[in-house]
Amino acid sequence: MLLVFDVGNTNIVLGVFEGDRLLVDWRMSTNIPRTADEYGISVINLFDKAELDYRDVDAAIVSSVVPNIMYSLEHMIRKYFRVEPIIVGPGVKTGINIKYDNPKEVGADRIVNAVAAHEKYKKPLIIIDFGTATTFCAVGANGDYYGGAITPGIKISADALFERAAKLPRIELVKPNTVICKNTVQSMQAGIIYGYIGQVDYIVKRMKSEMKRLGEDNPFVVATGGLSKLIASESTTIDKIDPYLTLEGLRIIYEKNK
Repeated sequence: MLLVFDVGNTNIVLGVFEGDRLLVDWRMSTNIPRTADEYGISVINLFDKAELDYRDVDAAIVSSVVPNIMYSLEHMIRKYFRVEPIIVGPGVKTGINIKYDNPKEVGADRIVNAVAAHEKYKKPLIIIDFGTATTFCAVGANGDYYGGAITPGIKISADALFERAAKLPRIELVKPNTVICKNTVQSMQAGIIYGYIGQVDYIVKRMKSEMKRLGEDNPFVVATGGLSKLIASESTTIDKIDPYLTLEGLRIIYEKNK
């Protein structure tokens, strides 16, 4: 079995593959002060709850945008699973041609998403990942990674409004039925959620126009990440929600490098 980790600023998403089949996936908070043993106990408990034997894991791969967590996580994988993890980064085969000014600046999660989407869809792509930050990535039909845009995630936007405006409450991200709202909570929800949808659609339309000038016509728009369903339900530009895109990308990169 293959154990995969996608380490984000807020959550670690991990999954277990047998061949190309995802057996189970989990989400746990990214907690930098944890030791390798604390991570090990947590992950093994997840295996137990899923009635899987952690000793059947014979490979592991990690992508991370949180450098401070890597020592504990890598040590945990070696100690508890007795395998040497592949770390997504420079020197790892991806099949993607990165056109960034400095390819080392591209986040591992963005590369992994690009690999998965390119392998699955084989067409020009715009990939939107709704995480702590929301990333927009443009990928050509031949696997050229052109670049993209990064915005604050919708939760960061909501938290900033609560923290900087003294009389505004912290809100749940639930979509109201209207934008003309009659109470403060729904007014905030409407402004944040519908405003964010408008931001997404504008950026996608602008990226489509720029990709057309690169010879990449009519890119397919794929959304992933925890809040993709909330935004895609009203978006006019998102073609498909692919919730396991990052985990599948990790499996594909492992296959290219094993």
